[in-house]
Amino acid sequence: MALSGESTSEIDAPIDAVWALIDEVRDAPEWQDGLLEMREIEADADGRLVVGEFVNDAKVRKLVSRVRFTREAPHRLSWVQEKGDVKSVAGSWTLEDLGDGRTRATYAIEVDFGRILGRLITGPLEAAVRPMLVGGRANELKRLAERG
Repeated sequence: MALSGESTSEIDAPIDAVWALIDEVRDAPEWQDGLLEMREIEADADGRLVVGEFVNDAKVRKLVSRVRFTREAPHRLSWVQEKGDVKSVAGSWTLEDLGDGRTRATYAIEVDFGRILGRLITGPLEAAVRPMLVGGRANELKRLAERG
């Protein structure tokens, strides 16, 4: 079973400020619902996280994913799972400068839970997991960025 989707928000903050928030991946558990923990595996010469291991609350159990990040500052942060509890994970943040100190942020994710776990995450459980993994992310970033 696969789950995919995206969410978008227009944020009253300049693109560089929004980029600084998403680029600091270590802080993501502080503002992303259901993301319980991040363990640093590898950082680049500038100290930015390159490989991290995330623990997510998937309602049926905690899921661990080791992901590799790719940056195209200040417009795109993407990640792909190297190994983990699910079959595959790929996601991204895409930022667009709207001018006048405003930014459009789009969060996209695709998770393939695999055959066994996919059987558990169906129906009402999928309805509970989807908003956490997809629906609310852009609004969470908006709240964080506009808080200042």
